[in-house]
Amino acid sequence: MSEETRGQCPAHNEDSAGSDSYYFNTKTRVGHCKSCELATWEWKGNLYGKRDGKTFTIGPTGQEQKQEEEDLVEDFSTDIEPTSCGSYASWRGVSSDTMEFFGVTTVGDKVVYPYPSGGSKERVKSEKKFFAKNMKADELFGMNLFPAGCSRKVTITEGEHDCLSAWQMLQSGKYLNPVVGLPGASPSSKLWENSKKWLDSFDEIILSADNDAPGQKMAQRVSLMFPGKVKVMNHGSYKDANDFLMNGEAQAYKNAWWGAKTYRPDDIFIDAEDYLKLYDESPDFEYFPTGIEQLDDKILGINKGYFTVVQAPTGVGKSEFMRYLEYQCLKTSNYKFAYMHLEESRLRSVLGLVSYELGENVTLKKFVEDKGLDGLVREAITSMSLSERMIQFNYSPEEGYESLLDKIKYLVAAFGVDFVFFEPIQDLVNGEDKEGKLADLATRLGTMASELGVGIITIAHQNQNGDTMYATMIGKKAAFEILLVRDQETEDLTEKNRTYIKVGRKNRVGLGNGPAGAVDFDHQSYTLKPVMGPVEPKHKGDQDDF
Repeated sequence: MSEETRGQCPAHNEDSAGSDSYYFNTKTRVGHCKSCELATWEWKGNLYGKRDGKTFTIGPTGQEQKQEEEDLVEDFSTDIEPTSCGSYASWRGVSSDTMEFFGVTTVGDKVVYPYPSGGSKERVKSEKKFFAKNMKADELFGMNLFPAGCSRKVTITEGEHDCLSAWQMLQSGKYLNPVVGLPGASPSSKLWENSKKWLDSFDEIILSADNDAPGQKMAQRVSLMFPGKVKVMNHGSYKDANDFLMNGEAQAYKNAWWGAKTYRPDDIFIDAEDYLKLYDESPDFEYFPTGIEQLDDKILGINKGYFTVVQAPTGVGKSEFMRYLEYQCLKTSNYKFAYMHLEESRLRSVLGLVSYELGENVTLKKFVEDKGLDGLVREAITSMSLSERMIQFNYSPEEGYESLLDKIKYLVAAFGVDFVFFEPIQDLVNGEDKEGKLADLATRLGTMASELGVGIITIAHQNQNGDTMYATMIGKKAAFEILLVRDQETEDLTEKNRTYIKVGRKNRVGLGNGPAGAVDFDHQSYTLKPVMGPVEPKHKGDQDDF
């Protein structure tokens, strides 16, 4: 139990009032004078006081000479008050002794957690609401109770009641296991600045935090501040320290505490457990087939998590090939995709897909009216969009390609998009240094595809020499490179409407490159259809390209 002393008020002369009216709790280090209503508390070796709304420094603790109030230096925030009075009632598994040690009191339906500087956080039991009372969130809860370096290890929890719970479960015998709590899930820079020297006095820092985004962010920050010192507990199926305590699993908490592992970011693999987890949890290539047999034999299909570039000169039918792939994604898989065609209207992009659905050229509303297909077009649009797997978006080059990258992130996060189609990539940037901007964009698209696990497919214009226009880096940064060739000058109508496909030098699945089938353009339906069986260009120049 705590010890309460009674004696001379530190703000009175010995021969004046208050000679026997000052009560001081030696555990919570909080005092109160019943004569002059002075409230005091200790912090960092000083005794502070508050009376009549004024906060001031009384002097170093243990100082025999008392100072007159008017001579005291007001170097402490005036909005801080001492801990509220109340009972040390047990709550949520935390014993009254533990509550008393930390000075945590219960006042009615509120639990009051005192902070070192005198402010407090109050929790309403019945509603789980929190209120800060004259509190600065720039210090660790409970830090004033443990001298620097008093133990080899210090434990940090998220929240005050978890701090109490962890302390209670970890105490054993003569060993002191200091535990402090964070005032919130996203601690301020000022908090880390104020506590850095104190935390650095311990050999190990154990983090008992939720395994969520804020918890991971906090672990990363602390590990950078204290390299090699930070270890992270695995809570397993329990949310936090209090969850262990409430379920009677104090020993399990101790085991997790002793088993805490040195923190390392998720992107660093070091032991067998890391690599086996990678092996077990990583999906194999995820893709949808293109329906072009020879192309699928080489690249499996259009792959998720990779950057694919379709290259061809002007007039070969790149946009239509892209639309063919979009329709394949819609009809042969359960993947969601987002699409954008810069060189055509948004309605034209939709009607192009409807043409595949109906097997009729309805790329213009005039064609729809002439053929009397308005009802079927409406039904097709409804049917195709019913599952919300087909998402059209827009982009203006004037916005800058940073906005495109942000839009892709949004599409993945908000709608769970698996593939993103857009074209042509050279039109996504404008202004000076187009080559440099395109190289940067291609590099970042390749990285983004891998990081977000999204398939990114774009079209790149080629010049007469067969190189990507403006920036050769576009093809170099692709994981898959698909080349299209068509003889636009031939008088052979079959060849004139046939696009030959080749897998370029970039093929991440490693199943070879070279000729990969062909598609024929059907003017009646305005769609592409795969050519069955092995094919090769009849035009010698095209054969050389292959």
